[in-house]
Order: sequence, then C-alpha cells, then structure tokens
Amino acid sequence: MTTAFITHSDYLRHSMGPDHPECPERLSAILQYLAGKPLADQLQWHTALEVNPKHLERIHPAAYIRHLESLQPQQGLVYADPDTALNAHTLHAARLAAGAVTQAVELVIKGQATNAFCAVRPPGHHAEHATAMGFCFFNNIAVGAAHALAQPGIERVAILDFDVHHCNGTVDSFKDRPEVLACSTFQHPFYPLRYYDIERPNIINCPLPAGTGSHRFRQTVTERWLPALKRHRPQMLFVSAGFDAHKDDPLADLCLDEADFRWVSELIVDAAGTYANHRVVSTLEGGYHLTALARSVYTHLDVLASVST
Repeated sequence: MTTAFITHSDYLRHSMGPDHPECPERLSAILQYLAGKPLADQLQWHTALEVNPKHLERIHPAAYIRHLESLQPQQGLVYADPDTALNAHTLHAARLAAGAVTQAVELVIKGQATNAFCAVRPPGHHAEHATAMGFCFFNNIAVGAAHALAQPGIERVAILDFDVHHCNGTVDSFKDRPEVLACSTFQHPFYPLRYYDIERPNIINCPLPAGTGSHRFRQTVTERWLPALKRHRPQMLFVSAGFDAHKDDPLADLCLDEADFRWVSELIVDAAGTYANHRVVSTLEGGYHLTALARSVYTHLDVLASVST
C-alpha cells in the first residue's frame, strides 16, 4: 500500500495578488523540493478532480455557493473579505481543492491507498458554513469528513488541526455533530478569534500563547488529543496540516520546527493504526515561509509514506 499524493496544476492559477502570502509559489516550493527525491517515487500521484456539487452542499448551502459565483470576476480581483480575494480561476481551484479531499477519501476507504496527502490551494479550514474568510472559500477538510461519513461503515471520524490559526470553519461545520471529533492547537489570542471558546464534548480547542515551542505543544497534544481520540475511537482520521506554526513563518509567533511536525505526524499515524485501520487523509492548510513549508510538508509526507499495513 502507498500514500496517495493529490494535486493539480490549476491551483497555481488562483492568485490573490503579487504580495499576498497565500501565493502560488507555496505549492511550487513543495513540488520543487519533492522533485527528484526518492520519496517522490514512493508516492501514488493523482490529479485532483472537481468536487461533486452534492458533496460540497453537505457543508455549504447552495445560496452561499451561488454568492461566490456571483463575486468571481472575469479579470482582476474581487474581495470576499479584506484578506480573501477571487480572480477568474479561484472557484475552479477551490472546487479542485475540495475535490482532492473527497477523492482521497474514496482512495483510502476503497483500500487503493493506505493514506493520502492533498497538496491543494486555496486552503479551507477558516471557511464557515456560509462565510469565506482567512484565504478560504470552501472547507476542504469538512467536505472530506462529511463524504467519509456518507460511506458505509464510517460512523465516527476525527479532524486533527495543527495549523497556527484556529479552525473556526471546521468547528462551525461540526460543533453540533458528535460523530466528528475536532482537535485543534493554535496561537491565541490571534486570528480569527471565532469559535475558539466554544464548549462541546467533540470540540477540543487547545489555545497556545505566542512563543510556545516544542515542549508545550507536544505536552498539550499528548494531554488533550490522545484521551479524546481514545474516547471517540474514530474510524478515519483527517488532518488539517498547516505549517505556519514553524518558527520561521512570517505570519505567526509559535516556535515549532520540522522535528515537531514529524512528531505530531507520527502520533497521528499511530492513532490511525490503533483506531482507524491506518486510514488518514491530510490536506494542506497554512505555511508561508516557502523553504520552511517545503521542508515541513516533506517531513509530514515521509511519515505518511512510512506506514506499513
């Protein structure tokens, strides 16, 4: 069995302007770093497909999707919020991003891959039920988790998010759905300051102060995520893999590095082996220092690809 790697060249066509941190070069840096390395030959490469509209509407209402369509320009940029812009190619890229995650779900559930990583953009975990924000339009990981729950035999899933920003959109999607466990570490107080204090048994919010490094991050994950996973016993694990908690990232103030991302990735695949028949679907969220992002994604992939079943 192998790790599926799902991406698409059209992700590069979505741009929010020459100085925007969520830029096409993020994906190019990952692919260039991976090129020619032995790990690349171990991966099962797939071209992303656009999401089925019915699958998208499990998370986002049709009226919201139509609203985004009405915003998309034929040229130039139109802003959905002050940080989140559409160009002529944005919604195609966003549909491919959500589609990659549902595609990964099917590959993993059918046993055609052990696990999967979706190298996508735009990211998704800030997109709420009917709100685009934080560089996000559709909540890719939520669409994927909902798709998994629609499959026979999948009754409980977990979403694990180690992006430096809180996954407000994911919490919004699943705050009243106890079959979905959502665990998130994030810098606080910090963007987006929504849903970070919600209290639900299936929502494990883990705020971390600026300057947090390896020890506190690992302690928090061990003390908060592992007991929740043991209680929930998910049949599939989803990962919002944001690498902007890296010490070199310009957008935040946590102090993690590749060793921490390797550690949390190993923890995730171990939990998947215990509860979920090794089933993991991971998708790219943040990470804005190009070199640190590329190295961190490589580390995450190296752990996923090391899983033997």
